[in-house]
Amino acid sequence: MSESGPVPGGRPGEVERATALSAELSAQDVHGVVLAYVDTAGIGRVKTVPTAKLASAAAWGVGMSPVFDTFLANDAIVTTDVLGSPDGDLRLYPDLDRVTVLSAQPGWAWAPVDRITQEGEPHPACGRTVLRRVVAEAARSYGIAFKAAVEIEWVVGRGDTPGDGFVPAVSGPAYGATRQIELSDCAADTLAALAAQGVDVEQLHPEYAAGQFEVSVGALDPVAAADRSVLVRQTIRAVARRHGLRVSFAPAVLGQGVGNGGHLHLSAWRHGRNLHAGGPGRYGMTAEAESFVAGVLDHLPALTAMTAPSPASRLRLRPSQWAGVFTAWGRETREAALRVITGTTGVRDRAANVEVKPVDLAANPYLALASVIAAGLDGIASGASLPAETTGDPARLDTAQVAAHGVRRLPVTLAESVEAFRADGVLRAALGPVLADAVTAVRRGEIEAAAGLDDDGVAAAYRWRY
Repeated sequence: MSESGPVPGGRPGEVERATALSAELSAQDVHGVVLAYVDTAGIGRVKTVPTAKLASAAAWGVGMSPVFDTFLANDAIVTTDVLGSPDGDLRLYPDLDRVTVLSAQPGWAWAPVDRITQEGEPHPACGRTVLRRVVAEAARSYGIAFKAAVEIEWVVGRGDTPGDGFVPAVSGPAYGATRQIELSDCAADTLAALAAQGVDVEQLHPEYAAGQFEVSVGALDPVAAADRSVLVRQTIRAVARRHGLRVSFAPAVLGQGVGNGGHLHLSAWRHGRNLHAGGPGRYGMTAEAESFVAGVLDHLPALTAMTAPSPASRLRLRPSQWAGVFTAWGRETREAALRVITGTTGVRDRAANVEVKPVDLAANPYLALASVIAAGLDGIASGASLPAETTGDPARLDTAQVAAHGVRRLPVTLAESVEAFRADGVLRAALGPVLADAVTAVRRGEIEAAAGLDDDGVAAAYRWRY
């Protein structure tokens, strides 16, 4: 294959586009491009290339070992019958449509990548490819497209704290004006950087836990939403560092207390119509939207292997902390695992969606979205029905109410999540056998890595990994 010939993955013309883009970036004093993806453990991994080499990366990719699909969060390596050896190579191909100049990292641009084999085939453990495939299947089989967004919560710590300890950089109360004032300059710079990168921010505010903040962003198609989640975290971290601060997106930075979430928002659309609004079902849902939510609810125990994949996730998934740890749904019920959001009168046709709450930012966003969508599509295929709505805190329901509402506690341990996932044929099929086995191996590796640690030890082990 010549450099001007077809590009692996069926993307002719990328070389010419990349050459022109490289010139544009160089004119903006961009010297390097970060090529980013997220591994099975939820860790962002990168390679970088000089801007002048972007066309080469678009033509031939950049080498990366497949072993990273079985890396743990602590960089130890586990194996499956396919993955985890030192053999082989993959190529990272930048998505030129997503190249973004990094406002908080002068001299750098960023792009998500597709991972492709040396033979030009999609790598079976590439989460971005899996999500794209699930979205395409929804369009092909059901005529449905999705809009998605990932909420991002993080804690801000003092940058001068000795060792790996955590001391909040702000002292104000939850949602307090004091906290916003204390971090005013950093927060303003974060908003400016995100705006410069084309990220439409809905809101940025202090959250509940010590030193905690949250940003909500506009909805995009699921692949772009997952890309945006990675980019936003890169930006938040870079801005904070320029202010001498340290941030963590870990599910929990302390053994006790409220942790960091990464709630998923999803809405299903057909021919420009939001299926979660204007229908005859509960709260305006169409029959398909109700079945989609019911499918997610049915698969939720197994989904936690993807949405809450770290031993530290269990420190967050506790009752009565708005983490959604029961198989329950409700309109605007923040203790329910699935929160049906109708939006305000006048914008419901655009705003209605479902929020999946037992999700944190140790999750690979591509795998989390792909799995949730696959679960919802299974609900549509089977015509699944929603059980009775839950109001209030499910932890306070009596035995009769629990039975009437079909409320169950989600897996308490990561091992239980893994077993639920291994028994879920729908989710395993959605990921494919290679990636499904990698998920199982990596989760079991994390369980072993955290064995013997108390809650404080687990929090410390994962505090700065995400």
